[in-house]
This record gives sequence, structure tokens and C-alpha cells, in this order.
Amino acid sequence: MKWHQAEMGVVFHYDLHVFDGLVYGQGDNRINPVEDYNIFNPEHLDTDQWIRSAKAGGAKFAVITATHETGFGLWQSDVNPYCLKAVKWRDGKGDIVRDFVNSCRKYGVMPGIYVGIRWNSLLGIHNFKVEGSGEFAHNRQQWYKRFCENMVTELCTRYGELFMIWFDGGASDPNGLGPDVEPIVSKYQPNCLFYHNANRADLRWGGSESGTVGYPCWSSFPYPFSHSNATEDKNEHTRLLVHGDPNGKYWVPAMADSPLRGYNGRHEWFWEPGDDDRAVYPLDDLMDMYEKSVGRNATLMIGLTPNPDGVLPEGDVKRLQEWGNEINRRFGTPLAKVSGEKKSLTIKLPEKQLVNYYMIQEDVTFGERIRDYRIEAKVDGKWQTICKGSSVGHKRIESFKPVETDAIRLVVNECLDTPVVINFSVYYSEG
Repeated sequence: MKWHQAEMGVVFHYDLHVFDGLVYGQGDNRINPVEDYNIFNPEHLDTDQWIRSAKAGGAKFAVITATHETGFGLWQSDVNPYCLKAVKWRDGKGDIVRDFVNSCRKYGVMPGIYVGIRWNSLLGIHNFKVEGSGEFAHNRQQWYKRFCENMVTELCTRYGELFMIWFDGGASDPNGLGPDVEPIVSKYQPNCLFYHNANRADLRWGGSESGTVGYPCWSSFPYPFSHSNATEDKNEHTRLLVHGDPNGKYWVPAMADSPLRGYNGRHEWFWEPGDDDRAVYPLDDLMDMYEKSVGRNATLMIGLTPNPDGVLPEGDVKRLQEWGNEINRRFGTPLAKVSGEKKSLTIKLPEKQLVNYYMIQEDVTFGERIRDYRIEAKVDGKWQTICKGSSVGHKRIESFKPVETDAIRLVVNECLDTPVVINFSVYYSEG
């Protein structure tokens, strides 16, 4: 329920290579260790600015890359010596994870932590696997598992209650190359979302990094973990990630993710030099993304990129504020709304007026009961169908050609049980 109700969140990517003056190359970054870790020097670090900006855009939660592909840790680790203790910045006493969590709590945003263990260029870890063979490699593989488990224990026990622990690329299979991290998270963070390993995923990737999901998008899924080998058909697996399964046995709702800097052919999870004025998505693109993620029963995660000074660039901050304002302008105040537990709900407007959006929300504590519906408008005394749909879930938003009417109704054609609609509302927006 926390995942659904949040609707929007952000993930901040920060690592050593932000400071090298080069365009980020993931393949090279996974292979080549950073020569001088003392390039890490965010002189004007301001995590308050990060979180204020995220909240202005509509984010209810925020996640930080405590460690990524370099293996460098953004906290005072007693387990991983390759961390902020090793640098000259703040005399080796900085703790960006601590600053980040404190800022989240200050501004009422739920904090989460991202742990990248699939790759570690310093230690030569590739897709969880250590280099070498024989007893040497076996012993080092077991050591790396314990190393990861101990880092996760630190992160789960030092920063209070967390919204999410996100293992980038998964945490693999604890019976194979991966560490056994799920019991650690369950023990120390019992209310925390876990994403993901070979046994458990509390949410699923929506199949692309476009910030959108397909429609319909069901929260139910056939397996308790999203990156499963249960089907060898890759096309079928992708279809399930995008759309879910209305008859699935498990509740694994969708995540839609995208970097804010994804325009003009860019796709930047980390800050890159020279792109401050051309990589940020225009507002219209972001609103389209919102309607095709939050408006399709997914939770949207946007990647934000602090720069070498330790702040979000001014243009990114401005666009987030514009986005939050536009979401509120478009959907903050409905023309009218109703709720109820029945198959048909009618909105009566005080007079004829233009309408071009509707929103439906089910109480998903009862599951996704609605399976097929239509939206009708009363025009010249007759009901006309203007939209049809299937999946609703936590939130369904759809635009349609403006219609002048004084009554709109939701008619549920198929349902598993009596629909529990907590919000059926209509809007008009010229945007």
C-alpha cells in the first residue's frame, strides 16, 4: 500500500565518476577502477536542496545509491574501506547517506537505499562473479557474499526505518553467486520494500526505462519475484513485466522508471558534463509520462543527477517545480467526484461544461476487482460511451476528446466482486 500510495518517487545517482569530467560509460565503468578516489569533492553538498526539489516535483519517497558499480560507499562503512572514510573531503568524516536520510525526514519524504553489488570495478566483480578459478575464486566468492551481507546489515541498522532497499540488477540467488540479503532486510527493516533477488520482489520493473507502462497494467503477477526463469519465452516474460497478469497469484505491482535527463537522445542516470541545457525532458513529455505510469496503476521513479558541486543543476530544479505545479493544476481539483461500492457511479455537474479527463481509484486492499468498464457522458439527453477500459487498480487516469455534459457515469461491465471505488472524478484541462 505504501508503494501504491506514494505514486511518485526519485532515485539519486551519485558516484566517483561524476567528478572525472567524462561522459559516463557503463561498460567501461564496470571494468576500470577510478584511479584517484580523491576526485570526490562535492564542496557545496546540499541534500536538503535535493529533497526539496524532489518533493516539489511530487515525490513521496527518495532513494540514494549508497554504492554503485565502482564499489565506492557513500557512508561511513566499517565493512567497506573503499568509502567516504578514505577521501580527503570533510577529512574523511562525511556520510552522504546520513545527510540524505536526515533531509528526507526533515521534508517528510520516505528514504530508501540502493545497493549495487552486481558489479564492483575495484574488486573485479562481474555479474556477481569474482575473477579467477579453483579454490582461490571459491574462497573469494564466499568472502564477497559475506562482505555484501555485512554492508547491507550496516545500511539496515544505522538510518532508521527505510521505505525501500533496492538491489540494482538484483541480489542474485543466495544458493548461487549472490549473498543472502533478504533475511537481513526482513529482520532489521520488516516494513521495508525489497527489490529484489531470485526469491522475492515486492514490485516489478515495468519493462522499459521510458517512465511509462503499457495498458492494461495489472498489479497481480504469476510469480513472487519479477525476474523469474519460470518462462523461457522472453517475449512472454516482457509482456508480463509490462502488463502483469489479471489472474496472477502474487501482488507484484509495477514500477515505471526514467531519468529526468532523457531528452534529445540522452539517457542520463548520472550527471554528465555539457548537458545541463539540453537533456532535461520538456514539461509536456513529463506529463505524458505521468499519465502513462501513475495513470496506469504504476508507481513512477525519476532519476535525478547531483553534479560535482553536490547540488541538482538549476534547470533540473526548475523543471521539477514546473512538473509538480502542472500535476496539481491538472488533477488537484476535480470538477466533481463520487465514490461507492457498486457497479455504476454517476457524477452530476451543476451545469453543462467541458470535460476531458476522468480518474478512477479502487481500494486495492480488496484487490483489483474491476475487469472491464466504460465511461459514458450524457449528451443531448442520451448516454454516449466516450471511453472503455479494463485495469483500474490504485489509479486510472485517461484523457478523451472534450465533451460538453452535465453528467458522466462509470459503468462496470465485469468484476470479480462488488467494486470498491474510492474515487471517480472528472476534470477539464487545456494543457
